[in-house]
Amino acid sequence: MPKYVLFDTETTGNQEEDRIIQFGAMIVDQTGAIESFDELCYSEVPIKLEAMEVHNITPEMLEGKPKAVETTFYKKLLEYNNEENYLIAHNINFDLGMVKKEGFENHYQIIDTLRCAKHLFSQMPYHRLQYLRYALELYKTEEQEAKKYNITIKAHDAIGDVLVMKLFLSKLVKECRVQYPDYNPMEKLVDLSKTPVFINTFKFGKYKGKEVIEVAKEDSGYLNWMRSNLELDEDLKYTLDKVLGTL
Repeated sequence: MPKYVLFDTETTGNQEEDRIIQFGAMIVDQTGAIESFDELCYSEVPIKLEAMEVHNITPEMLEGKPKAVETTFYKKLLEYNNEENYLIAHNINFDLGMVKKEGFENHYQIIDTLRCAKHLFSQMPYHRLQYLRYALELYKTEEQEAKKYNITIKAHDAIGDVLVMKLFLSKLVKECRVQYPDYNPMEKLVDLSKTPVFINTFKFGKYKGKEVIEVAKEDSGYLNWMRSNLELDEDLKYTLDKVLGTL
């Protein structure tokens, strides 16, 4: 019986040297049984003030806490690490990258709810988890769900974000059945997680709000500069390569 491991991390920052300081996770099986984890963990890497501003975790809160690899959740992560099970996160490349710094080698099937959101809810202007929380009215049922597991929901808190992600995953499965009725929805979400998304409209920069294809016609030099000089996510790289004719 497959396990569905939904998880989120809070970290000392988002640079190469940064490390995990909180795990939030829910492990679900097909019977509906749930294991819930909310664990702070110690890191020798100082917490950046910019990170502290977001998640409100201070160095004092980590005193006496186990290291990431010593947490109960990390041990569960290793226990279920096989191709029968699913590892699920919103923008999973970031969180998976963080656990890999702790020596983790992934064997799960991967579902990135962020990329799946871009595929299945392409009409939405943004796909951040907190945006989806309100756009899809997940907030109307989250408190009832939270009480079942004694969870407090806060934005940019690992376990709170995981609970919202669990509710959103149900929406993804439902939408997947509508758009891909001939596919197993979980298998299709795995497939969509591997498939780059073409970005229609710029969400930032001097051409924010403009269609990428139109900008490519008017100012391809700027797009070439972006591709060569900026750190872009995989979907935007794919989009620029597509419109610039390099794919």
